Amino acid sequence: MSRIFVTLAMLNALALLVSTGLGIGFMAERDAGGTAPAGHQPLTFGWFATHMVFGLLTAVLTLFVHCLIFTYFLGTGRWVKEVARAYQLPDQDLPRQTREFKRRAFPPALFAMLSVIAAVATGAGAQTAPESFWGLAHPVMAMLALALNGWAYVVEYRTVVANTQVMDRVMDEVERRRAVSQRV
Repeated sequence: MSRIFVTLAMLNALALLVSTGLGIGFMAERDAGGTAPAGHQPLTFGWFATHMVFGLLTAVLTLFVHCLIFTYFLGTGRWVKEVARAYQLPDQDLPRQTREFKRRAFPPALFAMLSVIAAVATGAGAQTAPESFWGLAHPVMAMLALALNGWAYVVEYRTVVANTQVMDRVMDEVERRRAVSQRV
């Protein structure tokens, strides 16, 4: 899982950076006199359209990557719990550690997802009223989303690696107990 996560996280980080770069390009175009199309106007190709479409796709990818982490920890935590129950492994060691990993990884992942959702929402406000609060809120939320996602990826990677080690220990203990029971 750690290799899959690293690949997806790097792809997503690159997409977040490209989306931010496209937004900066649109801001430069807007400062030179360009405008985003109003809600009733067709979307024409340019910095704004590229930023908007790429940004929305990036937001979906971001939600996917962090939801994958949620699912991974829910699934592996349940697996460790069931194996521990089946083989009478003590709860204070391995199953407890997987619960702690889940508690450690979930808040950063959730805040990273919420920050991207907020960036998209403020972007919609910035399109409709660029000279209002939204025009400033959108780039600020985009920068916050970059920072929170970077932080979340570091925490998630560390907990995925540690969780993998716990799962390996569970399997080692299961194999040891199976070997002992086969000798008897």
